[in-house]
Amino acid sequence: MGKVATLFNVYANPGNEQLVSSEIKAKLKPNSIQTEDIAFGIKVIKVMFIHEDSEGSEKLEEKLRAIPEANNVEVSEESLIS
Repeated sequence: MGKVATLFNVYANPGNEQLVSSEIKAKLKPNSIQTEDIAFGIKVIKVMFIHEDSEGSEKLEEKLRAIPEANNVEVSEESLIS
């Protein structure tokens, strides 16, 4: 099996982006994380994980959804890297 890069978009309750970002870093140890402005004060937290293909991204998505201040989580991109 190969490795997969999965990029998630995480939407937090307004004003709680830093809290959600810190919790993701502490609990899930992503490969990268950044916050981007979308429009009209709405921000998205972009979180990337590199994991084994056999692990799937569903478990990561469930863990992200379990964060209390995260409103919505969606897979933005997923690609086989090796």
